[in-house]
Amino acid sequence: MNYGRFAMTSTLKEVLAEVLRRVTPSQKERRQITSLAEDIRKRVELSSKEAGIEAEARVEGSVAKDTWLSGEPDIDIFMRVPTTMPRKAFGTICLDIAKKAANGFKQTERFAEHPYLECIVNDVRINIVPCYKVKKGEWQSATDRTPFHTDYVKPLLNERLKGETRLLKKFMKGTGTYGAEIKIGGFSGYLCELIALRYGSFIEALKSAAYWKRGEIIDYEGYYKGREDELRKVFEEPLVVVDPVDKGRNVAAAVREERLGEFIAAARAFLRNPDLKFFYPHKVEALDIEELVHAITIRGSALVFVKFGRVRAVPDVLWGQLYKSQRSLRNMLRRFDFNILRAAVWSNEEDINLFIFELEKRSLPPIKRHLGPPVEKREECERFLKKHLGAEGTLSGPRVEENRWVVEIKRRYMDAVELLVDKLRDGGRHVGVADLLSKAIAGSFEISVNQEILKLYSSEADFAGFLTQYLKGKPIWLD
Repeated sequence: MNYGRFAMTSTLKEVLAEVLRRVTPSQKERRQITSLAEDIRKRVELSSKEAGIEAEARVEGSVAKDTWLSGEPDIDIFMRVPTTMPRKAFGTICLDIAKKAANGFKQTERFAEHPYLECIVNDVRINIVPCYKVKKGEWQSATDRTPFHTDYVKPLLNERLKGETRLLKKFMKGTGTYGAEIKIGGFSGYLCELIALRYGSFIEALKSAAYWKRGEIIDYEGYYKGREDELRKVFEEPLVVVDPVDKGRNVAAAVREERLGEFIAAARAFLRNPDLKFFYPHKVEALDIEELVHAITIRGSALVFVKFGRVRAVPDVLWGQLYKSQRSLRNMLRRFDFNILRAAVWSNEEDINLFIFELEKRSLPPIKRHLGPPVEKREECERFLKKHLGAEGTLSGPRVEENRWVVEIKRRYMDAVELLVDKLRDGGRHVGVADLLSKAIAGSFEISVNQEILKLYSSEADFAGFLTQYLKGKPIWLD
């Protein structure tokens, strides 16, 4: 398909008009959210004053810029405190102020670079986030830029562009590519706004994305015009979007290669066949037990589930450690010659965490072929022979084949479960399991293979949906 000559068909126009109608807040909804945001903002300023802190409270994010989606408002209140506040006290003092401001509402402590508070008011999520009141470029914390982002974007977004941004956000939410948190590794709201500004419309953004390659650059202010190669040396992420308020920052740094690829693929698919399902995907219906057993059986692989309990960490820290630990365990399994087809992570972020490793085979033969050095490497050959000649683990050899030494040795681990049990018995720190997870794993862990996971599948609806989607192995928008 030649996206450059893409035409707005009647079907496409109808789809976009319908989505825009759904995602644009009504005047009544705007008034309610604006009023709630202002109420919490005043509470934060009052709480700060009572604590003896001279803080400026501002509404930021999509509500401030009017790019939020109807029915999905997130209110961000930023507490801008003097730069004289010590960094050590910054998180704790501001968190106490936020808790007092949100007194009477459901509260959850969150953590990014420093603690912040999430509260729920009338089913609306509100984040109260501290930052320093700095001059542009004199950043002391990662959140200091946010007010400058708001002030930069607001004058540039007219009503049409706000609608285009909403379409882009909803498309990304529908295709699972929205959200800069570690769990997702996708596109942030600010990143969506910059993409809408760069391309001028939702469709033009998708047409361009259909041709994106790794290392794609968006530099709206042209800071690096003519120096793009230099920029790629500075930023190694798969997508580079230069922050207009800080040319040394990549707004797309959180976007993982997988999410970027999914967005590119979804953009191409939508342009070929516009459909509401890209914005409003159907709910995954979990397989019933009989269907699940059949789906696992016909694969003929070994689905190994490592389950452990509560990890005392906020979600971003939890998911960061889950992904890091999963990579380490995956590499360990490979070092012991287990061929991994796929690997995944699931958590309810409370008391159940799972690593999933799908192996080509659970068991390996006792014998393993091990290649030694070429015969011309005299010293290496001497060491190889000294190690393997007559050794207890040597089953055959050493001998020369195709000009190099070869030996067959006894495998240390023939069963993947046995390997995992042995290496995780002490929490797995020595094989790369992250600290907080190691403590939870050392307390107790369970390993299940294939149908042995049925009990958890039957009791946890979210996990059942996850495993169903895993077994299908394709994006919902391809259904």
